[in-house]
Parts: sequence; structure tokens; C-alpha cells
Amino acid sequence: MSATRGSAAEVLAPDPPDPTWLRRTLIARQPLARHNPRAIRLVRAPGRVNLIGEHTDYNEGFVLPAAINLELRIAWVPADDRRVEIELAESGERGGFALDAIGPRTGSWVDYVAGTAWALQEAGVPTRGFRGLLASTLPTSAGLSSSAALELASAWALTEPPGGGLDGMTLARICQRAENAYVGVNCGLMDQAAEALGRAACAMLLDCRTLAWRSVPLPLDRYRLVVCDTGSPRRLGASQYNARRAQCETAVAVLAAADPTIRALRDVTPEMLATLRGRLDEETYRRCEHVVREDARVLETVTALEAGDLATVARCFAESHASLRDLYEVSSLELDAMVEIAEATPGVIAARMTGAGFGGSVVALVERGAEERLRTAILAQYPPRTGLRPRVFAVEVVDGAGLVPGA
Repeated sequence: MSATRGSAAEVLAPDPPDPTWLRRTLIARQPLARHNPRAIRLVRAPGRVNLIGEHTDYNEGFVLPAAINLELRIAWVPADDRRVEIELAESGERGGFALDAIGPRTGSWVDYVAGTAWALQEAGVPTRGFRGLLASTLPTSAGLSSSAALELASAWALTEPPGGGLDGMTLARICQRAENAYVGVNCGLMDQAAEALGRAACAMLLDCRTLAWRSVPLPLDRYRLVVCDTGSPRRLGASQYNARRAQCETAVAVLAAADPTIRALRDVTPEMLATLRGRLDEETYRRCEHVVREDARVLETVTALEAGDLATVARCFAESHASLRDLYEVSSLELDAMVEIAEATPGVIAARMTGAGFGGSVVALVERGAEERLRTAILAQYPPRTGLRPRVFAVEVVDGAGLVPGA
């Protein structure tokens, strides 16, 4: 299904890769699968969209993500030779490595698979080789966490039984370790947790300090989440993401010297931050102000969603985007243009950038029936302003990663 042309129905997210097609293609391309087709398994891992709570996860704060039906799937057959070989269904590109000699990262997509294997082994979880085929409707570099989806799907394929018998939070933490220590991106836990533990029709309120979480029902009977990909790729590993995190850590060290109860920006209130302003340079203070106020916005948004107060949700989204643009400085001309177009479209309740920034996507809460109006506005107004081709996906909120039933 196309996501960029024609009728209102075609704004919907494309259907996930077909299980039967994946099995047949794996059998056609992999002798091991041909010899043992009954051993073929299929795992799905969704992308995620963060409703609010940006750059708060690694500051031990609160986030509100949701798993979405743009997803990645791996069909695989276990192998006993301690070797992993995986092929991209779309391009035929292949990658692989030996589990007993993983080696350093190479700068390719295979690093996310290899890093997950490394992190599983570091955690004492037995791994085994496999031959796999990867297909995805999840755009890369769109701020929807395709990297975490690949890590989680890989974790299921690398272990026996699939998923290693581990709970979702443990798997999420192992995958985060892979991205932090092997791939080299100091991400927080939000992406992996949302994609491992998501629940259909619900966002996930996650306390990134305690790892306590609960589902927050979304008003999806009347509204829909729409993801607007700017077409401006988010190259997180080469971005200033790690620099922002380092600024936060430096600020905490300075603030803790004045107040030993502070161990993360989670512990700082707006009132406390104002009294400590003289101890920080102006740029670092702006970074801290965003995080401190963003934490409060997450909790305010949850309260508003549960009360059906969409006016407050809209205000929190708008304040969050402005803060990411002006204080944390991770928005972009493309993201700002997309938000402006969305906010001006009748039927759009709220819109903001989602993800770490530096490109990527915007998330909008839209009245059902207005999705096509938003898509039309974006396709008409966004390319002349940016020179880029956008994509618009009306998504469903789905369960987290797991085996595909009946596949």
C-alpha cells in the first residue's frame, strides 16, 4: 500500500511484511531453511513515536512513547555453527559475523545485530547462530527508532527459546547496552522499552529512574496519530546527541556540588534551577531548563489525556516543540516547517517534533477523517518550503515486540 499518493485510505501506514512471503523468500535464498522449513520462525518489532518527553530519558526523567505499526520483521532459521548471516529483503545486501569473534563495529546496519549479540553474551545470555531475512516498513533515519527495533528483533532471533525467556524490560536494557557500548550512541532506555513493552491503543508512561511504567489509554476512537517524516534524515551517531548528553552530565556535577541531593536533572525543580543559574554557562542552563520543564510537561500531558483535556495536550505539545527548538536546539528548519503546517490544518489537535531531533519526524494528534486533509496540506506546502519530499503515515498503536502468531 502506498503511503504517498491518491485516496484518503492511502495515508495509512503500509501493511507489515507478509509472513508467508518472508518464509518463502527465506527458503528460496537460504539452503538451511530449505532443508528444515519447519524450524523457520518470525519475529516482529515495532517502531515507536514519542508523544512527549524528549531528552528526558537519559536524565532519569519521564517519557510517553507508543509502539506503532510501522515495523521490522526477521524470518530466521536457527543454525548450530555459531554464525549469524542476515539478508535485507529489499536490496539483497548481506551481513554476518561469528558469535565467538564478533569484533569491533563496522559502521553498517549489521552493527546493531552484532552489538545485540555482544550485549547478550556480556549479560550471560546464551546465543546461537541463525540465517535470517529482514524486511521492514519502518523508515530509517526518520526518528522512529528503527535501530531499537532491529536490536530487539535480533535479540529474539539470537536466543533459544526466542527472546531467551527474558522479560521485556530486561531485553530492552540489554539492547540499550548494545547501542551505548557497541554502536556508540549514548541513548536512554525509552526506545527499547517502548518497543519491547508497548500495549495496543496505549502510550507508555515510563519513569526512566525506577523503570516503573504503566499504560495510558489514548483517545483513538475519535483521534489518530499521524507521523510526518520530513525527509531530512536523522544521523544520530554523527549528530550532537552525545554532546547534549554530556552537557547535562556536566550540569549535574556542578549542581550536585551545591546540592548533594541532585543526582540527575530529574531531581531539579524549576525553582531550584533558577537559584543555581549563576553556576552554569548560559547554553548549559538552557539545556537544563528544557529537561526540567519537559519532565513536568510529560506528567501534565498524562493527566490531560486521562481527563480528556485535549486543549492542555495541545499546549504541552506546542511548548515542548518550542523548548526543543529554542532551549535544547535540536529542531531544524524542516521540523519547524512541518509543525507549522500541521498546526494550521483544520482537524489537527496537536503537533510536535518527535525523537532526538536533528531531522526525523513530527507526530500529530488528528481527528479521524482529517488525515487526508493533513497529508494534502503537507504535500502542497512542505516541498516548496524545504525542497524535500515528505511522507505521511496514519499509524495504529500496537503491542511491543514478539513472535508473529501463526507464522
